[in-house]
Amino acid sequence: MKELSNGNRLFRFGIAFNFFLGLCLLVALAGDFFHVFNVTTNAFIFLSLVAFISVLVSALQAIYSREVTVDLLAVSALVFSFLAGEWYSATFINLMLVFARIFSYWTELRERNIIAHLLKYRPALVMIKRGGHVISVPLEHVLVGDIVSVAAGARVPIDGVILEGRASIDESTLTGESEPISKREGDEVLSSTLVVAGSLTVRATRVGEDATLSKIIALIEGAGEKKAKTDRIVTRFTIWYIAGIFIVSFLTYILTHDLRLVLSILLVACADDIAVSVPLAFTVAIARAAKRGILIKGADVLEKIPQITYIMTDKTGTLTVGKPVVVHVEHFGKSLPQVLALAGSLALQSRHPLSKAIVAHCKEQGIDLHTADDVHEDPGDGLRGTVRGTEVFFGRKSFLERHGMHLLSEQNHLFEKYSREGYSVTLMGTEDDVIGMLISRDTLRTHARSAIAETCALGVQGWTMLTGDNHYAAELVAKEVGITDIQAGVTPEEKVLYIEDFKKKHPGIIAMVGDGVNDAASVAFADVSIAMGKNGADVSVEASDITLMKDNLNRIPESILLARSTMAVVRQNFWIWGIVNVVGLSLVFMHVLDPIGASAYNFVTDIFPILNALRAGGGAYLARRT
Repeated sequence: MKELSNGNRLFRFGIAFNFFLGLCLLVALAGDFFHVFNVTTNAFIFLSLVAFISVLVSALQAIYSREVTVDLLAVSALVFSFLAGEWYSATFINLMLVFARIFSYWTELRERNIIAHLLKYRPALVMIKRGGHVISVPLEHVLVGDIVSVAAGARVPIDGVILEGRASIDESTLTGESEPISKREGDEVLSSTLVVAGSLTVRATRVGEDATLSKIIALIEGAGEKKAKTDRIVTRFTIWYIAGIFIVSFLTYILTHDLRLVLSILLVACADDIAVSVPLAFTVAIARAAKRGILIKGADVLEKIPQITYIMTDKTGTLTVGKPVVVHVEHFGKSLPQVLALAGSLALQSRHPLSKAIVAHCKEQGIDLHTADDVHEDPGDGLRGTVRGTEVFFGRKSFLERHGMHLLSEQNHLFEKYSREGYSVTLMGTEDDVIGMLISRDTLRTHARSAIAETCALGVQGWTMLTGDNHYAAELVAKEVGITDIQAGVTPEEKVLYIEDFKKKHPGIIAMVGDGVNDAASVAFADVSIAMGKNGADVSVEASDITLMKDNLNRIPESILLARSTMAVVRQNFWIWGIVNVVGLSLVFMHVLDPIGASAYNFVTDIFPILNALRAGGGAYLARRT
């Protein structure tokens, strides 16, 4: 926090200094032009030289870093202005460069202010229970497993699970939605969210840099590090552009020996509006998306979003809420309490949504659970472990079959019956026998169908469901949301292989939406990866390019619209830059613009693409969403 504060002071000083310098340059030019007061040549010389120092330092730093920037062209133009005694021209061009620096400072400071704003939601002191007493400790001293008390009106300081109490939670800091959500025992709460009413006792599960708020801050800080292809093209183009202008200027001087004409060419051409406006547009768009609960991890991601042609999606936790409910249990050879005790004891060791549902069902039935030993989980496939000396297997039909357990004829009939009805059927086995079936169902996400329909209307050619569930359960959900391509009963490894094969057959950008540990590999393998961030697994969120903090699938078409708006602004800025330069150079060669006119023309026209960049992620995008 101290480092951020010091950084903000440094940036504010930069803005203040450049603003004061720009004001002095502007007052000098306006005062002399309108004859308000007499400005001596020495005053113009002094102001131009002071402003020139910043440009020279920036150009030398770029050269030291083996980069070629428009500052090099600006330095050349200013040197020629000084040699020709064109102090008015030097003042105009310095004024343009000063305002460009102010915009650059302002953009970076805006990003830092977003982070500073988020840090306000991180309480300095936390009330925790230790040794039978409630004590106040600094946030950085809270450990995983600590019991934290959160009163009404306070911010939740850590990520955790509610042990006691009920409350209405405002999660707008993370999701952009201000409607409070009711939370009770067993529900998860996230850092920075506000307890509107009620009070809670929470067991800390993620603290410090692992907490949700800290991860969001880290994502925003790192978003600018990934350059877009467009931004890289601008960098490469700048090199050729500068070389071309130098060649044109040299040839012009050889043919005309007119130093003022050469100076006019340099003064028109030394604009850095593209170099400033393109990254500015990406930064503005990423900040706008973050306020809507859409975390986009870099300009390169933002550039790929409008090109998405196909979307792959998991079912559980993505198209559905991901909180299955056990509706029935079949048992074979053992009593129902025995089957539930074995299943619940093993499920205690897993964070899978179905495992949580089984534990909850056991508690409702008053079943005593025990600690399982030697637990091993195959993500998306099953669990195995030892419960009080009995080796227990719990998972998909194929998982049990690989371990030598097969359904009898009557059991298989029941399995097919429940599967055809769209339920998820999880098998329980011990040693060589199947001892139970746990029948569960999930709830469809409210916005799933509308989100899929809208993305298709925006040009996405199709959605494919990749799920480990049986075909019947997958088909039931697919019909409800409007998906026709289904790949059911696939393992996490098979999901990756399917995406790899699909990419070979279908050119374009493939996106993958997921939320769990079993989705992490396929999410990372897609061209654009989208994670459900609110309840998604950390590994899936870390691997993703886009994180949806609200777990609202409507944020996907919203991201496409926002990215399209941004790329439209970037393309407009290229057109503005091209037209402005062609017109300016034409006026120079027609002898309409002298050095003073060329520098004034440069200053005025540079503002257009920069102001246009501030529209990124807005405009038609906002109109369509409202």
